[in-house]
Amino acid sequence: MVELSHPISDGMLCYPGLPGPRVSTAFPREQSPLIDMSYDITRVDMVGNTGTYIDAPSHFHADGADIAELPLERLFNVPIVMIRVPGTRVVGPDVLGDPAWLWGKAVLVHTGWSARWGSPAYWGPGHPFLVGEVADALVAANVAVVGIDSLDIDDTSLPTRPCHHALLGAGIPIIEQMTNLAAVPDTGARLVALPAPMRGMGSFPLRVIAWTDHGVDS
Repeated sequence: MVELSHPISDGMLCYPGLPGPRVSTAFPREQSPLIDMSYDITRVDMVGNTGTYIDAPSHFHADGADIAELPLERLFNVPIVMIRVPGTRVVGPDVLGDPAWLWGKAVLVHTGWSARWGSPAYWGPGHPFLVGEVADALVAANVAVVGIDSLDIDDTSLPTRPCHHALLGAGIPIIEQMTNLAAVPDTGARLVALPAPMRGMGSFPLRVIAWTDHGVDS
């Protein structure tokens, strides 16, 4: 198994312009309501775009599915196709290869940008992104989900978000700010990416894992 999600901690840097998470104790152990045991109850205040997170269609389309409505078949035991583009900032459709190979797959784009995680450079300009034609090709290929280890799947220096509009408009979730994609094998891995089933939210942090079972045909 390979961990593909960043841990969330109090006060960590978050998506530019959004507040970082606050993790605090709601009831300390000495105030536990039960007499014969003590325990800690923690509270978290954070935006949905924290750490490694998933975008549901409602993130960009008001009538789209929210996090709780995401189909599990797009998020659990999905065969992975890796797209390797380290050192490439503008990722075009030429990297996708045969569209037939992508049908129903989890397409994960390994850019190497996650190496900057935790530093101001991660949130600065120049992050890798996909051009809109890539999203169009992925929609046509009927992929299950698309992930990237960069700040954003779109170019945040521009006011438009063509990949978000196209993919989410087709019901295809997007996972952003992944990590450890270099450790995912090119073939034979499967994806588990399960957020809490939050109603009314278009984005939410999630635990993402790639796993291999050589007894299962990929």
